[in-house]
Amino acid sequence: MSEVKDVVEDPLFAQESEEGYRNPTEVKMSQIVLPCHANHRGELSVGQLLKWMDSTACLSAERHAGCSCMTASVDDIHFEHTIGVGKVVNIIAKVNRAFTSSMEVGILVTCEDLYTDSQWNVCHAFATFVARRTEAGKVQLKQMIPRTQTEQMEYSLAAERRRMRLIHAEIITDLLSSSTAQLGECQEYQDAVPAEQTRVESVELVLPPHANHQVSTFGGQIMAWMENVATIAASRLSKAHPTLRSIDMFHFRGPSHIGDRLVLKAIVNNAFKHSMEVGVCAEAYQGREPLRHINSAFMTFEVLDSDRKPRTLPRIRPEPVDGKRRYQEAIARKKIRLDRKYIMSCKQTEVPLSVPWDPSNQIYLSYNNVSALKLMDTRNNWVLATEKNKVRLYTLEENCVLCIKVETHVNVPAEQTFHLLSDLRRRKEWDQHYKECEMINEVDEEDALYRVATPRVSKGGKGTDFILLASRRKPCDTSDPYLIALRSVTLPTHPPTENFTRGEVLCAGFTIWEECSTVTKITYYNQATPGVLPYITTDIAGLSSSFYSAFSACSHFLEANKDSRDALSPSLRPPGLGSSL
Repeated sequence: MSEVKDVVEDPLFAQESEEGYRNPTEVKMSQIVLPCHANHRGELSVGQLLKWMDSTACLSAERHAGCSCMTASVDDIHFEHTIGVGKVVNIIAKVNRAFTSSMEVGILVTCEDLYTDSQWNVCHAFATFVARRTEAGKVQLKQMIPRTQTEQMEYSLAAERRRMRLIHAEIITDLLSSSTAQLGECQEYQDAVPAEQTRVESVELVLPPHANHQVSTFGGQIMAWMENVATIAASRLSKAHPTLRSIDMFHFRGPSHIGDRLVLKAIVNNAFKHSMEVGVCAEAYQGREPLRHINSAFMTFEVLDSDRKPRTLPRIRPEPVDGKRRYQEAIARKKIRLDRKYIMSCKQTEVPLSVPWDPSNQIYLSYNNVSALKLMDTRNNWVLATEKNKVRLYTLEENCVLCIKVETHVNVPAEQTFHLLSDLRRRKEWDQHYKECEMINEVDEEDALYRVATPRVSKGGKGTDFILLASRRKPCDTSDPYLIALRSVTLPTHPPTENFTRGEVLCAGFTIWEECSTVTKITYYNQATPGVLPYITTDIAGLSSSFYSAFSACSHFLEANKDSRDALSPSLRPPGLGSSL
């Protein structure tokens, strides 16, 4: 059993009460762990936990939808602690956001020790549920209305997570194909275990107890069966009892029903020093019909010694052809998992300002970039520092960082404002802090890499330059703003030079809200890191009006170009731009 720690309040489920307000979609489940729920070590089976999580989340989704819902996917899950017999598992699920016929449900799992009155986090996850068709046809879900700052934050981030889910398979395919060359040939290890020895195949007959109230196989039951065969495969390699640490995204590709035979297959794809990846899939059939692909997942296991430290694992000898492909893909997925965990950590203070950029971590850096800006936008404790010429300057000091927000309105349509501000090459037309701007790489339609140089702050000093990942997003629906977000990254091809001091930006950019067809609210955010502090301290102290003159110039620039078609021309519009100052 992992060392018990007091629970750290998860920001996803922070308690924010408004006269006893409770999210109407929130569902709570509490279960005491009995021996029948546990494995041989007296720890709760992860398969059983997945069933409880899926059941709780489904009830939350149905409470919002008002009809039956099915599990479409479950995002990556990392299990921080195991749970022993006699402990209480508490699960909270609530809908973060509803789209047309699908919705995201946030799930938080904590463990409670009844004797010591302590609690600790076990995991949190995001599941997507789809409302089933009714006799009247396809369901149109009602929209969620965020009531608290936490709900607004999750509502906003749900759109970005949905974007990641929709392109998940494509991103993984691209990353694996681009990584194959650098992964090299499979290494031959002495005394390596043949992968074939870890292969597991099992069949389950779907009976009424395995079905949900919709008479299709319970998604949590399928995930539990998959976890079971994956654990057996991992045990065959390690000759020990493994501990499941993480699961890559579950994606249900089709339903299963009572009477189906569910074929479950698992094999160890690769073994590293202290962990192994097991690939597992579920396929269904009835009678002589062909197998239907139901689900696939990749599970990472460790084997712990008596001190709860990971043991060194035997190496694997992959099978020819497909085995070697799976072996190499597991290396790529491990790198992706480490990038994702590192970049998307909630502890932003532990992440360097400039993270190395490469194609394998682009999707996570982009998510982090946009999410950081959205989090700043949802904060409600900004303090109005001063107002001048209809430009308002707000400040917020948090975690030893000074955050700023500048807000104004322009008589320009929101989409045109978005396109004009997205074109970073035109920033110097209104911002004196922009001296040079070079596009390094147009990554895709929503992300680009830039080098931006600023003038010298003092006579005889050096100018400052920034390597920026700029990400832009159009609204998911009318309740979202346009976004232009950026953060610093490092590139081997663009190291610091003698002529410039290399600056860093953790989070900056614009949110652009449509107030009506002709009026747009522009909000600019930045954080006072060493690279940008000289440019903003005098403004906050009230000794300079450069902020106001810059935003006045910005307003004039936007209004002078509000009818410009160049801003809307794809050939002239570099996608995914932002601002550093």
